[in-house]
Amino acid sequence: MAEWRIDIPESEAATGSGCASPAAGTTAISRSAAALLREAATRTRHSFRTGLRGLIGIVYPPTCIACQAATGDAQALCPACWRGIGFIERPYCERLGTPFPVDLGAGLLSPAAIADPPVFARARAVCRFDGTARELVHRLKYGDRVELSLTLGRMMAQAGRELAADADLVLSVPLHRTRLWRRRFNQATALARVVSRETGLPLATTLLTRIRRTRQQVGLTRTQRADNLQGAFHVSTAMRGLVEGRRILLVDDVLTTGATVNAASRALLRAGASAVDVLTFARVVTDGREVTT
Repeated sequence: MAEWRIDIPESEAATGSGCASPAAGTTAISRSAAALLREAATRTRHSFRTGLRGLIGIVYPPTCIACQAATGDAQALCPACWRGIGFIERPYCERLGTPFPVDLGAGLLSPAAIADPPVFARARAVCRFDGTARELVHRLKYGDRVELSLTLGRMMAQAGRELAADADLVLSVPLHRTRLWRRRFNQATALARVVSRETGLPLATTLLTRIRRTRQQVGLTRTQRADNLQGAFHVSTAMRGLVEGRRILLVDDVLTTGATVNAASRALLRAGASAVDVLTFARVVTDGREVTT
């Protein structure tokens, strides 16, 4: 079943069915006392959490998530590692999200987007897939460092805020069940959970499935990657109602040639999605050479 978040307004949660209290004469006093108690409890919890964080910080000082150097906050990067990330900012191709060397105006498309338009509508990434970013992705993906998804996912939510503003639903690129069993977790789903929480968008973790076990993409050319993923993704008939007419925000860790997200987007569009946007932490930026990493 798809995973959805349903928030109940505090007023409804507090009043239940909304019926008036039988002690009408003491309602104002009771509410005032309850408000004071809630405020005191909130202050106590805040003080406790602050003290606990301070104690943990003394016993286990926060370190950089990339190089382990000392930092002021937990789950953060030190200045040196921050400078080692090649952040992607405008000007960039509005379709592929690849950076331009010079600003030639808003709304421009790259030659690659014009010559070979992707299946998805737009792609955005936090940074280039090199240096510190490559190390972080590898630690998350292959080093069982699932806690890194918190920092990376928050950065993704910031970089993809324009996509999130138009989206109805967050999905992650799924792994085949055999690969998921070996890896123990899907890094794309871990990132999607954080993006969902940061943006307030509902998250569906089982809507899109990977029905065919494919070869590892590393080392394959662009054409081989596309062939490798033919028919790999599927939306079941039972799930189509959740897709139809919705704009999907598809989350993955890295965008290389776009073969994986193209194949996943094609399955979602065939199931009735109105459009698919792609959000990743990093993307490979080349000078036009074939990518096989």
